[in-house]
Order: sequence, then structure tokens, then C-alpha cells
Amino acid sequence: MPVSINLPPVVDRLSSRFPLQMVDAVTEFIAGERVVAIKNVTINEGFFQGHFPGAPLMPGVLMIESMAQAASVLLLQSTDGTILPQRTSLRGVDGAKFRRPVGPGDCVRLELSIERRRSTMARVRGVAFVEDQIVAEGTLVLAIEPEPAIIHPTAIVEVGASIGAGTVVAPGAVIGPHVTIGPRCKIGAGAIVEGWTSIGEGTEVFPYASIGLIPQDTKFRGEPTRLEIGAFNVFREFVTIHRGTAGGGGVTRIGDHNLFMAYSHVAHDCRVGHHTIFGNGATLGGHVQVEDYATISAFSGVHQFCRIGSYAFIGGYSVVTKDALPFAKTVGNRARNYGLNTVGLMRRGFTSEVVTRLRHAYRYLLLSKLNTTRALAQIENDPELSCAEVQYLIDFIRGSKRGVILRRATRRLEDVSPDE
Repeated sequence: MPVSINLPPVVDRLSSRFPLQMVDAVTEFIAGERVVAIKNVTINEGFFQGHFPGAPLMPGVLMIESMAQAASVLLLQSTDGTILPQRTSLRGVDGAKFRRPVGPGDCVRLELSIERRRSTMARVRGVAFVEDQIVAEGTLVLAIEPEPAIIHPTAIVEVGASIGAGTVVAPGAVIGPHVTIGPRCKIGAGAIVEGWTSIGEGTEVFPYASIGLIPQDTKFRGEPTRLEIGAFNVFREFVTIHRGTAGGGGVTRIGDHNLFMAYSHVAHDCRVGHHTIFGNGATLGGHVQVEDYATISAFSGVHQFCRIGSYAFIGGYSVVTKDALPFAKTVGNRARNYGLNTVGLMRRGFTSEVVTRLRHAYRYLLLSKLNTTRALAQIENDPELSCAEVQYLIDFIRGSKRGVILRRATRRLEDVSPDE
């Protein structure tokens, strides 16, 4: 069964390769050890026109080319599907032997295994079969080099900036002298990355985003504060992310795998976790903490020093002035609590048992006549509600400094869509 590997971008990492892709499929792949690939030879191959008219024969050099392309897959493809930020180049072939001709209609099976690998060189043993017959074999010597960054001539990358391997900087982008950008990032046309800013692997900054500029805080006096951004984030057009202030700890920090849609804004000294989604125009005031898997919908604003709990859903055009509870739907100006985000949690893989326990906990908080302290005590003393998620909800409420949003919506909870 073929292995799901996106071949073209891996094969393209082989420097000075033949113009055609000479590997059609990968049927077996063990990262760092072995790969089995297929090359289907057809009469339409361009090299048959001159090699030879009337007696088409696949050139031996292209058999080596097929092996080299398959070797690139073996050396550069990781088990998690990512491509290492490196390039390969064929430096030599030892013991090449061609056992029988290969022509149209043959299905060539390429089996390659790593004999030896160092940081900059590798020896890969390759054997090509048609059915059970060996048609070619040899040991390939390949150099492994960091993939160069691609910086457009009109981009401004100031002295001192560090650009990771395989990163692409588009026309008109500006990268400041204290910026560190990780491997395989994309910096869009006209984007600005300034200040003491670090950006992790695979992050994409779309055109005209502004990352790492000074905060909009009148107390800021130019101190060298930082912005730390994790891996695989997406910042769409005109997003603005500001670095920290000395009074707020000096760091704005963003985790991994977050999506910031167009015109969203993160102010100074905020902490954003992992796998969050910010809708168009969503805005955080200073010192806000957004925990993992939270969603802040379009044009919503979060007041400074507030917290947004894990898996919280903030509806569009909402104004949040207190801490928004985890797992809940918080919607409106001023925001009210519409209960558990049941559908959203099920989509995220929560079990029905956990959802039921959270739902009952929210009934104590929103529908009973108990005050918050007594409601939390009831939840803790109910053995049927005991689970890590309910305990996190309790700890979140007790740890709040601004207070939490427990003001109930005026309409029935079940009447509100989880996607509002």
C-alpha cells in the first residue's frame, strides 16, 4: 500500500536534479532507515526520443537519478510528515552496476537503505528491481546541507537578524536587527517584524502584518522588551502583535499552532497558549491570558488583565471585562455566560461522560440559587462530578483576580447556537 508522502517538495530538495520527478509513489517508509519507491516507465518519457529511436532504453544515469530522488525522501522526510530544513546533493556513486535493460512498461521498484549517516554526509545503498530481477544497484554518496533562506532583493533584512533555513522573505518585507526567525517560515510582502522578536518553525506571516513593534502603552520608554512566538502559527493580513513592557514582565508570549485572522490584535504582555483561534478584528488588551484551544470570534474585545479559559468560546462582537470561564459560551456586550459549549467540546474529542459532568457543574454555577462559594463547594462534594476538567474549572474560578463571568443570559441556554 502506498505511503502518504507529498513527493514533489521532498524531491525538489535534491540539488541539480533531472527536471522530471523520477519517483511515482512510496510503498514503504521507515524514517532514518529504509524506503521503497516505485518508478513506472512509460513510452511517453521524454528521454526515449533519443535513447534510442526504435529501441527505447532507459539510460543508466537516470536509474541513478531515480535512486537519488528516493534517497532524498529517505534522508529528508520525518515520521511526523514534516520535511527537514535541508537539501541533498549527489556527490558520488560507488560500485554502480546495471544488470539488465529497462524499457517502456517496466515498473521499477527502488529499495534504499542508509548504510552510514553523519551530519553533513550519508551513504545510501540502492537496489532497483523489475519484478524479482535486479536491474541496477550501487551506493550513493550524498551531501546534506542546510536549506538556504530565500530573501527577495527588495526585502530589508538588517544586519544582526537571524533567518532560519528554508525561510522565505517576500518582496518589501522588513526584518529588524534583533529578530530571530526559525526554519521554514514565510514572511509575506510588506510585513514588518521588529524588536527583540523570536518566531518559531513553520510560522507564516501574511502581507502587511506588523509583528514585534513597540507597545501602545504611554509608560513605555523604549526598553528592550521581547516578543516570543512559538511554532506553526499563522498571522493573516494586517495582524498586529506588540512586544512587552518592563512593568508587565517584559515579554509578550504566543504558543504553537495558533491562527490570527485579519486585523486581529494582541497587546503588550499578553500570554496566548496553543491551538487558539482569533477571528477577524479580535482584540486583546494588555496583560491578557488566553489558554489553550480558546476561540475569540470576530470583532470581540477582551479587557486588560482578563483571562480566557481553555476551550472557551467568545462569540462575535462581545466585550469581555471579567475572566471568561473555560468550556463555556460567553457572548454579548457586556458578555454573559450561555453555559457549556457542548457541541464545540464534542468536536474537540471530549467524551460524553466528561461533557455530562461539566454540564452538571455549570448548572450549579448558573441555574442554582447558590452563591459562587457554595456552588463550588457543592461541585467539589459531588463524587459524580469528579474529573480533571471539573477541577480545572473550580481552580480557574478560585484563581480569578478580576472575577469571572457568571452573569446568566436572559434567554434559555439551549436556544443559543454554540457557533454564535
